[in-house]
Amino acid sequence: MINIIGLAVGMTAFLLILMYVRFELSYDTFHAKADQVYRLNVDIKSANDVMKEAWSSAPMGPTLKADFPEIQESTRLFPYGTIVKANNHMFQEDRIFFAEPSFFDVFSLPLLKGDPKTSLKNPYSVILTETTAKKYFGTADPMGKTLLLRNKELVMVTGIAKDVPENSQFKFDILYSAPTLEKLDPGVMEQWGNFGSYTFLLLAKGTNTNLLESKFPAFLKKHISEENRKGGQNYALFLKPLKDIYMDPRDGLEQGSMSNVYIFSVVALFILLIAAINFINLTTARASERAKEVGVRKVIGAARSQLTMQFLGESVIICLIAFVFAALLVSLLLPLFNQLAGKTIGTDIFEQGYVFILLLISLLIGLAAGAYPALALSGFKPVVILKGRFSSSSKGTWLRKGLVVFQFTISIILIVGTLVVYNQLNFMRNQPLGFDKDQMLTLDFGNDDGVIKSYETIKNEFKSIPNVLAVAISHGLPGVGSANAHSAFENRQGAMQPMNVNMYDVDYDFIPVYGMKIIAGRTFSSAFPSDSTKSVVINEATVKSLGYISPNQAIGKKFEQWGRDGQIIGVVKDFHYRSLQENVEPLNMRVNPSNARILTLKIAAQNIPATIAAVENKWKVLIPQRPFNYTFVDANFNKQYATEERFGQLFMYFAVLAIFISCLGLLGLASYSTLQRTREIGIRKVLGASIPGIVNLLSKEFLQLVLIAALIAFPLSWYGMNSWLNDYAYKINISWMVFATAGLLAFMIAIITVSFQAIKASLANPVKSLRSE
Repeated sequence: MINIIGLAVGMTAFLLILMYVRFELSYDTFHAKADQVYRLNVDIKSANDVMKEAWSSAPMGPTLKADFPEIQESTRLFPYGTIVKANNHMFQEDRIFFAEPSFFDVFSLPLLKGDPKTSLKNPYSVILTETTAKKYFGTADPMGKTLLLRNKELVMVTGIAKDVPENSQFKFDILYSAPTLEKLDPGVMEQWGNFGSYTFLLLAKGTNTNLLESKFPAFLKKHISEENRKGGQNYALFLKPLKDIYMDPRDGLEQGSMSNVYIFSVVALFILLIAAINFINLTTARASERAKEVGVRKVIGAARSQLTMQFLGESVIICLIAFVFAALLVSLLLPLFNQLAGKTIGTDIFEQGYVFILLLISLLIGLAAGAYPALALSGFKPVVILKGRFSSSSKGTWLRKGLVVFQFTISIILIVGTLVVYNQLNFMRNQPLGFDKDQMLTLDFGNDDGVIKSYETIKNEFKSIPNVLAVAISHGLPGVGSANAHSAFENRQGAMQPMNVNMYDVDYDFIPVYGMKIIAGRTFSSAFPSDSTKSVVINEATVKSLGYISPNQAIGKKFEQWGRDGQIIGVVKDFHYRSLQENVEPLNMRVNPSNARILTLKIAAQNIPATIAAVENKWKVLIPQRPFNYTFVDANFNKQYATEERFGQLFMYFAVLAIFISCLGLLGLASYSTLQRTREIGIRKVLGASIPGIVNLLSKEFLQLVLIAALIAFPLSWYGMNSWLNDYAYKINISWMVFATAGLLAFMIAIITVSFQAIKASLANPVKSLRSE
């Protein structure tokens, strides 16, 4: 039973991880022409920085196609978010792209209704996914139905697309036609300096991408004038294979982690090895019990090959029984595993041949794990065995001890890994961010003109609600995102230094509402009319980029940015506006409520549900044209760590499984060791040995093995987890307490496992073990 349970649990964990890893590596591979599709990446170079972008400017794709015959097709995607009104119901939709008809020539995302060549051809045309169509129109045929976009534009449904597969990097609910974007934002398709689209290129088969990339500098020189380069910017174009995009850290869409894939692959292999080691250990340990059987069989004519096949057959049968249990466990646990992984990695183990992979694994384990015991047992000499002089060989004993050390080395490494991951996540969640994030309620009004025109009145109305302490308006928030503006600031040498700077458009109240600390100069004030047109507040990172030693040196220096010029009036202390995985980069804020889209309400900590209800009622009166959707800043910020949270949870569960399997093996070996020493224990008890003394005698050997495993595991786990932490700009130092805790846990687990059998043996009546002596 120990063998079957250990193997079943081990194979279950292995298959679940295998499904996860295969899913992560399968992103966008389902497209028929995936090997020929590349995304256009752009490096935007300024005087002293390089901004690596997944975005490109709208004219680049079509112009590249026209200039290079090896580019068969180009297509562009423009991300968008807005409210959609259907059947008198409003929906806030954020998974929207403006797309061209060529989208369907590049990607294999079939239409269930409509013509892919014409559905996105005309302005005010829209394609819905199957699920979105049902959400809007129920069972009615959506074709030809109309939707209201932004409470202004009437658009017609011209196609229904099959739901986007889970393993697609760009998921959408709605595709608007690109000509619609041209109507909403005239001239956007001709702006070489506006990087707001994803461009995908379909290359001819056999195209040498390196050769094609070498032609891009001349292409840029030909088409982008100095005027479009925006103050000394230079561009470099690169091709990124579609299949590699999901693991590309520069991407702004859904993103995976290759390091996590490697870690889980190693963990899966370790768990499978631990399960196989249990099998080998327990089978070889029990060899002496079957020695007389082997001797008798050999005497009556059994050949060694027959005995080998017998024992291999027994091994395979046990593994096949474990396979049945593992298949059942995977089927039962898959929905829970999908929930933990945050995505549907599979619904049926028969898909993609997973059940056959599991069967093959069980057969291989049966043959590999059974090979050594089969050869060892079949090689016994019958004369020695039947004379009663058989005993376990020292080689077998050392092998079992070595395998136990290996098991617990892996277990301790996994315990250390779990503790480090937990501590790092806890560190990121609780690290001071440099701004107030608690009780900050945010309301997205989507840059609605009606709100912007009367935003001061709306702010005052919300401030009149009890427990609403302050209100601000902005475009961009910590943890949500920011615009990236090409700018020029006066540096320490007095020259105008071109820079790519993150930017928040804010109102006068934003900085004080968020509790940001001004360390030089002043914040924005309505007492200074020029603050709304000719002033910016920068962060410390910007000060350092400009070469100033002190923040005060930057005050009064000139800036140029997106049609504005003026002076730096203040420096705000660096705050983490992105995940702690990244360094704080240059950022500036400017007063520009006309570009805002988010209201922030600082609310009191008491009676929050009642406050939210009052805010909702006020919203319905003031902004009835938009649905009421709220979030909290701290929750939004922590969403950035969702991938790490899931990784930590999965890592912990698989670590527990590995330890459980190791304990099963230790329990089996302890049981067998105790059984072999039954007479010795009886004699010791008759001679006066105490129960603690006997428990110590039986446990000492195994605890020594755990100590050796700990000494091996500590440096290995430190190296591995230190490498993992290198991906984080702000990280913990791995404390000696982590290793002490991991070692103590391993010892406690081993003591509990071994002591169970040791105490049972020490309490047994010695008369029963010695009555036949």
